[in-house]
Amino acid sequence: MLAVNKYEKTYIETCRRQVDAQLAAYDDMVAARGNESPQKGKRDAAIAAFERHFLPHMILALDRYFVHRTRALEKKDGNPLNEVRMLCTSITEGHDTLQADSTIKYDPARSVLKLRIGDEIRLSVDSFRKLSRAFFDDLHEKFG
Repeated sequence: MLAVNKYEKTYIETCRRQVDAQLAAYDDMVAARGNESPQKGKRDAAIAAFERHFLPHMILALDRYFVHRTRALEKKDGNPLNEVRMLCTSITEGHDTLQADSTIKYDPARSVLKLRIGDEIRLSVDSFRKLSRAFFDDLHEKFG
């Protein structure tokens, strides 16, 4: 496929809704666990284990929706689109450790997640939500 210079606003919003629906399903699952059960500790551990795998895959999904975006329009200044690109490479090739990308001017202080090169990629649901919002906002600005 050729590089994409523009995405329809409806496509971007449909993808955003799909990501939000996944997060809503996660929220419903966590809310249903209950706080009074004698199995609470076991369920909390299961949810934490699930998050460890779920959230990195959500980052991969973010990128996949827009994988053919033009790098020239994305720019190379360490923006949220760059951050997701770096995270995807790090998840798939870097054993969940943030890897440098020589084509991106990445500055942890200006990034969404504030991860440094070499940091383990461990996300909370809140940090993923923040990254997702920044990613979609940046897409609208550059490709919408």
